[in-house]
Amino acid sequence: MKIDLNCDLGESFGNYKIGMDEEVIKYVSSVNIACGFHASDPVVMAKTVKLAADNGVSVGAHPGFPDLVGFGRRNMNVSPEELKAMIQYQIGALSAFCKASGIRMRHVKPHGAMYNMAARDEKLAFAIAEGMAEVDSNLILLGLSGSKMLEAARKVGLKCASEVFADRAYEEDGSLVSRTKPGAVITDENECIERVIGMIKNGTVTAVTGKEISINPDSICVHGDNPKALGFVQKIRERLLNDNILIESL
Repeated sequence: MKIDLNCDLGESFGNYKIGMDEEVIKYVSSVNIACGFHASDPVVMAKTVKLAADNGVSVGAHPGFPDLVGFGRRNMNVSPEELKAMIQYQIGALSAFCKASGIRMRHVKPHGAMYNMAARDEKLAFAIAEGMAEVDSNLILLGLSGSKMLEAARKVGLKCASEVFADRAYEEDGSLVSRTKPGAVITDENECIERVIGMIKNGTVTAVTGKEISINPDSICVHGDNPKALGFVQKIRERLLNDNILIESL
């Protein structure tokens, strides 16, 4: 058995530092780097790409809505045309830094509200997939397990990977519990680890209602802005290896 372990990095901005990128990156196989819309800036992007290159970690773009104040977690009323342009703009920006560091961008994972909206909205999902395909048809779309994004990727001929979350609660329909609700983010390390192992070995996870739902894990995400991110990735990685589950990038 094998799994990708990913983390969202490069989300600092100017004098504001978010996450523990230098420590977390040692334990993951793929990173999703913010592209300047919901977080980050050109200097942070350049440093984070170089950090990934130096650590031999696979790099993906993490495009979001242009909402620094809301950290890209507030829904925006955008047309598919606007969303497609946002995706291509941000992929282009990160691609330049990848080229400068002598590495290839491997995947794209939308961020926050963009990710959740496109998981349910077929038109937005196609805007993302088509935007990616027009820029680089070899990119992998990393999207929520069972979402419209994965369907759209397959229909436009893109590779795709199904993402599950170690530190987020699920609704019965497979969507993530809104961060506005209590219990949306799981803070207990042992609970996270057991959920991850269950997802990989059984293909299921317990929703907030207590119901077991099916899930398809290709990649596990731990949020870099979670205060316990470092502890999570260390212990998840240790448990995976102890259970003979290979950690391999997308």
